[in-house]
Amino acid sequence: MDDELPTYPAGLRLSERRVVVVGGGHVAQRRVPQLIAAGADVHVVSPQVTPAIEGLAGAGEVTWHERGFEDTDLDDTWYCIAATDDGAVNEQVSAAAEVRRVFCVRSDDGTRATAWTPATGRHDGVTVAVLGNREPQRSARIRDEIVEQLREGTIAARRQRDRTPGVVLVGGGPGDPELISIAGRKALMDADVVVADRLAPRELLGDLPADVELVDVAKLPRGRSAQQEEINRVIVERALAGKRVVRFKGGDSFVFGRGYEEVLACREAGVPVTVIPGISSPVGVPAVVGIPVTHRGVAHEFTVLSGHLPPGHPESLTHWPAVAQLTGTLVLMMAVENAPAIATALLDGGRDPSTPVGVVCDGTMPAERTVLATLGTLAEELAAQDVRPPAIIVVGDVVAVAHPEHFADH
Repeated sequence: MDDELPTYPAGLRLSERRVVVVGGGHVAQRRVPQLIAAGADVHVVSPQVTPAIEGLAGAGEVTWHERGFEDTDLDDTWYCIAATDDGAVNEQVSAAAEVRRVFCVRSDDGTRATAWTPATGRHDGVTVAVLGNREPQRSARIRDEIVEQLREGTIAARRQRDRTPGVVLVGGGPGDPELISIAGRKALMDADVVVADRLAPRELLGDLPADVELVDVAKLPRGRSAQQEEINRVIVERALAGKRVVRFKGGDSFVFGRGYEEVLACREAGVPVTVIPGISSPVGVPAVVGIPVTHRGVAHEFTVLSGHLPPGHPESLTHWPAVAQLTGTLVLMMAVENAPAIATALLDGGRDPSTPVGVVCDGTMPAERTVLATLGTLAEELAAQDVRPPAIIVVGDVVAVAHPEHFADH
């Protein structure tokens, strides 16, 4: 803070108190929602306002005085903001506020104001306000960094974290640790025990506090596997022992993640359970590589299917002849091994052999790559490109939309 303009920080309780904003432009548009969130009785004085502020006035969230400023507008006012592009009007607001002992913010000249608007952020009942002397961009950057760390739980004292016993199912997204939700990241930092799958974003596990118990229930293809019943037993047992347990998965817990089986196990045992959704891989992975699962005039629907069982398997619930007749996009998960048989079933059901196919391998991860084929050449391309799990297979014309140069004749 510059010594020439010392300030005294304070938190204002503006609920149901009159606050006047003079000016209806973009500065006012940024300030008004914050005042509404604080519960203030907001009055906007301006001949014109932005469409957003007009919408707030129409909804009854603010009062709009459609005219120029008058000194009496500040009668019975607790706080005001002079936010016009006319210096003389802003000076008039400042003078009227000074007479009435109303703190006034100036958008044009902070040196002539009696208050400054800090860069503010909120998380979990905490308000962060940063004041930098005439350096709003620096203040905003510092604010953002502090709030982000609060959300992630990296600067909260351990004793201040949520230690309520129970289970939280966290979807970690497609794999890139940057794609987990803020709520999911915070839940990890609040955990006493983390029960993690192989496809959960592994880098995040390295950020866990040292005293967090990590339980590996990796389900490797054709490798060692922890049965679902054992996973259920572990999360319930730890929660009943008074621990806060995070069940950490890739993608979303309820999209082929068997998450609801875990919810049922917790409920049966009387264990509190909550769910934090994750970006689902069958939508998120194609999006990251530029393949839309729907596109106007091309595909108005998409269907997500598990390919972990081949067509004709007695335990399969998928009726492939009916699937072949769908006109939208097909997104296949866990289907690399059975993809040739699935392609044959779709062709037998009437799908065109030239139907575009995109295979996204290791989506969002450093080894990410996309293999392009058609239904007729899929088996050949999978072998030639040595495609291995995990991969998302997208079948439909949206692949050609994303890669027109490859499917020029489609």
